[in-house]
Amino acid sequence: MNILIVDDEPLARTRLRRLLDELPQCAQCHVDEAADVDTARRMMRHGAYHLLLLDIQMPGASGLELAAELAQRRPQPAALPAVVFVTAHDEHALAAFDHAAVDYLTKPVRRERLAQAIERVRPLLLNGMAPQDATARNKIVAPALSVIERGALLRVPVAEVLYFRSDNKYTLVRTAARHHLIDTALGDLEERFAAQFVRTHRSALVAVEAIAGLERVTAATMRATDDNADWVVRVRGVAETLPISRRQLPVLRGLLRQV
Repeated sequence: MNILIVDDEPLARTRLRRLLDELPQCAQCHVDEAADVDTARRMMRHGAYHLLLLDIQMPGASGLELAAELAQRRPQPAALPAVVFVTAHDEHALAAFDHAAVDYLTKPVRRERLAQAIERVRPLLLNGMAPQDATARNKIVAPALSVIERGALLRVPVAEVLYFRSDNKYTLVRTAARHHLIDTALGDLEERFAAQFVRTHRSALVAVEAIAGLERVTAATMRATDDNADWVVRVRGVAETLPISRRQLPVLRGLLRQV
């Protein structure tokens, strides 16, 4: 595997190279370095790389810009490398996966996390797939949300999310097992995952597959969390319900009739 490290910090490049040297799966890897995006572009024109370990914030063009360029090149997709972002800034994670990144590592990188990222790239190469072929990649790397929890960056598969709900300045992400908080607006999530989620109320999105039914609120079942709604959505696997606005009630009824 040919790997290109793109980072403006010499110490960061040295650390990544040392970690790669320690990984058994990289025993035969050829590793090059670039201190900025322009240098990386020139090197990719003259050499074939399977993987970019890419910083985001650098002088000149950013790593996100380079990843976007690679993702948009379609005439020769097999010539494009897979992208793993390596950065000190966790707030760019959602944007990174929008550009078909295989993984997103935060500094200081641990050897175990780097090994996991390498393992996500290897099936693409072993199966002869173009690393930047989004259709092929999505069969291996399912869409996921990046969540910061107790100082660690976690990936929550979107397929496991039951609903999103506004929670003051944050958005609550609910799975069957637990909940997380992210700072992504509901509108952005609705646009990104429109095929999987439907809005029930200005404060909530529910996974279409997680809808168990609609229920009229009575005096006996009224809850403060239902935002004084007349109807609520019952969600599979959890006790809580989501409010339905009058505007969205016909949409949800129509959706259930189609299922």
